[in-house]
Amino acid sequence: MWAHSLTAQDYQDLIDRGWRRSGKYVYKPVMNQTCCPQYTIRCRPLQFQPSKSHKKVLKKMLKFLTKGEIAKGNCEDAPMDSLVEDAVAGDFALINKLDIQCDLTTLSDDLKQSLASAEKTKGRGPQKEEPEEFAPAPQREEKLWSGEPSQLMKVLTVPKPGKGADLSKPPCRKAKEIRKERKRLKLVQQSPTGPLRGPQGQGQAPSLGPPKAKCNQPKSLEDLMFDSLPEDAAHKLEVRVVRSSPPSAQFKATFQESYQIYKRYQMIVHKDPSDKPTMSQFTRFLCSSPLEVEKPPDGPECGYGSFHQQYWLDGKIIAVGVIDILPSCVSSVYLYYDPDYSFLSLGVYSALREIAFTKQLHEETSQLSYYYMGFYIHSCSKMKYKGQYRPSDLLCPETYAWVPIGQCLPSLDNSKYCRLNPDPAAVDEDRSQEPGRVQVFHKKAIMPYSVYKQQQKDPSEDAVVLQYASLVGQSCAERMLLFRN
Repeated sequence: MWAHSLTAQDYQDLIDRGWRRSGKYVYKPVMNQTCCPQYTIRCRPLQFQPSKSHKKVLKKMLKFLTKGEIAKGNCEDAPMDSLVEDAVAGDFALINKLDIQCDLTTLSDDLKQSLASAEKTKGRGPQKEEPEEFAPAPQREEKLWSGEPSQLMKVLTVPKPGKGADLSKPPCRKAKEIRKERKRLKLVQQSPTGPLRGPQGQGQAPSLGPPKAKCNQPKSLEDLMFDSLPEDAAHKLEVRVVRSSPPSAQFKATFQESYQIYKRYQMIVHKDPSDKPTMSQFTRFLCSSPLEVEKPPDGPECGYGSFHQQYWLDGKIIAVGVIDILPSCVSSVYLYYDPDYSFLSLGVYSALREIAFTKQLHEETSQLSYYYMGFYIHSCSKMKYKGQYRPSDLLCPETYAWVPIGQCLPSLDNSKYCRLNPDPAAVDEDRSQEPGRVQVFHKKAIMPYSVYKQQQKDPSEDAVVLQYASLVGQSCAERMLLFRN
């Protein structure tokens, strides 16, 4: 259907029933008839943990920004470089390693022993990776910037029988945390406000151990993505969010530059002929939007609507993510980038940035807590990569309930089309039950379909209106206006 105008809540409810938009054209696959069923997929950013593949992309970007080094090998921007199963394992690898303690005599001795142990393990083949938190600071920095597999295979090990850990001593900690603690204590001791209270004021040594649970937490997406760069970094990356519809002043000022990147992307990456990615096609596809501008007091500062997320590298745009900001989610529409920078895996990097952006908006408005990635097509290998952003859910095409993707995969392996909802008694709660209440816009007047039907007395329209009502649901059918001529 063609959407002349939609509120943010209208479109939120539509995508929660399997609809998507391309410009002002809004469409919904006929799931049980199409050759490649397209399931709406959403990620849960508040519980998201980057997989090993995601971390590689983030480290590659940091290495490029810091030193200007370009990763060797394949420069194609493949969505991901591993299978779904590998991504699932990577997501939870760090979480499952709990409560490892070490025999800590002194910090410096422990670091020396760790380095010596690492030297001995060289040449023995790959070993099980330990949580990054246990690596000493210099080695952590090496792992962060190096594109090669880390040589520090295993820093700390479970104590051997007869050589148990000294439980009277604090658990091991990162050197960086200890340096921060010492600096804080030094500042407190230099404070002119008088003697310290508590153990420190009584001459007792302060505890260097944080709560034990913190020691085993994997690095968050923000820790990996926004790691501070040195002052002499080779490049500077900035992400700007500009409203695209109606076009803001910033959007208008960068329109030509953005369009030229889109044109190159379509021609080089998607092999479009030069006359296909025209300016009008670009505007119709990625700039026009039916979403109205809304800035409610309880919403995000930028408001709801359609935006372009521009990636500026050293003062020029290298990529643009087209997104919709809605009451419950950030919805990804499209990404295009300068093919010269395909070595940075900008498709993956931008998705991770959009997940982080969703978490940022959640801080402003608590109900905005999901990241919608469009459609997941299990029967198409090129579209399965979206399932690697975990945890995520697929939308049941019959009941419109969200089902964790892990529960869906066995069924999808057996059949392209599946109901997904495991409850056989579940139904579409917002199904159309009163088609006469569908709101119709006819001859500049708004009326329920029951009134319009009496005026027209044309039974041929019944099928169209009933189908519309069933696809958009009762709530949207009563809020939106169906244009009839």
